[in-house]
Amino acid sequence: MSEIFAFDEEQELIAKSALDLLRDRSGFEAVRKWMESDAGYDADLWREIASLGWLGMGIPEEFGGSGMGATELVSVVQSMGRRVFGSPFLANTLAADLLVHAGADDQKRRWLPGLAAGETLGCVAIGESSGSWDLRDVTARAETEGDRLRLTGNKCFVLDAQNAEVFLVACKYEGELAIVAIERSEIPEQALRAERIVDETRRSSRLHLDGLVVSRDALLSGGDAEAALARVQLLGALLVSAEMAGVAQGVMELTVEYLKTRVQFGRKIGGYQALKHPMVWIMVGVEHSVSLLYHAATLWDAGGDAREIETAVRMSKAMSGDACTNAVDRAIQFHGAFGFTWECHAQLFFRRAQWAEYTFGDAAHHRRHLTGVLLDPSSAVGEY
Repeated sequence: MSEIFAFDEEQELIAKSALDLLRDRSGFEAVRKWMESDAGYDADLWREIASLGWLGMGIPEEFGGSGMGATELVSVVQSMGRRVFGSPFLANTLAADLLVHAGADDQKRRWLPGLAAGETLGCVAIGESSGSWDLRDVTARAETEGDRLRLTGNKCFVLDAQNAEVFLVACKYEGELAIVAIERSEIPEQALRAERIVDETRRSSRLHLDGLVVSRDALLSGGDAEAALARVQLLGALLVSAEMAGVAQGVMELTVEYLKTRVQFGRKIGGYQALKHPMVWIMVGVEHSVSLLYHAATLWDAGGDAREIETAVRMSKAMSGDACTNAVDRAIQFHGAFGFTWECHAQLFFRRAQWAEYTFGDAAHHRRHLTGVLLDPSSAVGEY
């Protein structure tokens, strides 16, 4: 019989404190205010988050972090989705993970303490214009030029690039996948262009690498770059799954409150079975998403079989995608004509869900890869 998952005392405290803080500080009016700002987030709240240790959860203690696991991370990100919170947390966390698993000790000492303390912001640049999540499709190049590296290519949908001080760029070097750490000061202003995406609580940019020259010391040299990139894509999928589970919860709560107050034909519309039944299915989807999410996080922290971990993460992302999409669609529908207006807060959840569905692969993408993982024992684990 499988064990029932439960937070330990510390994990429960982290999850509760995250939800309490974001309920208090990330209301809809605040979210809409941050959307209008250049940075897209509240700098004071970001410093508070850093002081709570959230930014260093995945960073070893020797480099300024707390060395926690995926379970603690997803509990925080789930609350962020529930409150449609916008910040560089995802980009910063993934950058830290790449440094931990691919950086040399001197590179870790240089960047990780700042990332953990919120004094430095990091981002990862993996995706390209092809839209492929397969690392074999990376076309950006780094070529030796004396004691320097000359970069070529383009990166798309670089999350929170306009806020970042260090960019971890996936490219090919001498025929193999590599990661180059580029400081913001080395990137010409015209090389970075903001992208307009559906979720305006997010910030995304396109990075043009052509002509960019950096030191050879910028190559991360402490581990297998391809393995680190495959790992960070799975971790990204897991964290976005947590966000989508939170979005589904948050929009369910918003919709239930609306159904309890909106009156039509002399009665509150929440009393109609035609609306009750879909709300129950939303709740079931939320429960399925949360169950698969924490199953995947538990396996990740246990460090077991790589194929089992990959299977759990892909199942979580696919389930969260389906459940979240259904929840936000019904929320728009049940709010009636008002649901299609910008003033309706369900729009915030809908847009976050649209962004999250395709980030690190949509449900169809992960189910397609699950076919190979489950049915073909020879398929490559971690392959995108």
